[in-house]
Amino acid sequence: MPRPRSEKARQAVLSAMRRALAEDSYAAVTIEGLAAEAEVSKQTIYRWWPSKAAVLGEALLEGQLPGSDATVPMSADLEADLRALFGMLSEQQANVESVEVARALIAVTATDAELGAQLNERLAAPIREWVTTRLRLAREAGNVREDVDADAVADQFIAIASYAALLGQPLSDERVDAIVRMVMRGIGR
Repeated sequence: MPRPRSEKARQAVLSAMRRALAEDSYAAVTIEGLAAEAEVSKQTIYRWWPSKAAVLGEALLEGQLPGSDATVPMSADLEADLRALFGMLSEQQANVESVEVARALIAVTATDAELGAQLNERLAAPIREWVTTRLRLAREAGNVREDVDADAVADQFIAIASYAALLGQPLSDERVDAIVRMVMRGIGR
């Protein structure tokens, strides 16, 4: 029967993963490095997690995610608000840690689809909630068609931002303008 986890050791490993990811790329993170940083044995890590992707997944699910505290205010101008959202997402993509989280999410999802889905939901939920609320307000004001699927629009925003993050290329102001104009043509009245 496996020994129960030491909460102190578990937190040390998760903190070591977060620090390693912030300081270097996911590819550079090793179980040996995590063990040394957390002052636990490699066997302890492997007893609790099957891979470094699993350690990362748990560290991200339980920890503060880069940019998770960012907010975008809502105004009466839907186009301006959408530009502000993409501007915030672009600023996050300029942050090395955010790019590494996006890239690591792919690795986690590839090894554990369920954990990847949980992480994706945690990362995407604030964006989806903002877009859904903002489009509801625009629909009530008569600026957006009644048949617009806010979740589908939010998914597109998330996909665009995720792709840019994976490439390590924040969205330029020109690109943001083009995306917002396209979206407005598709959803506006």
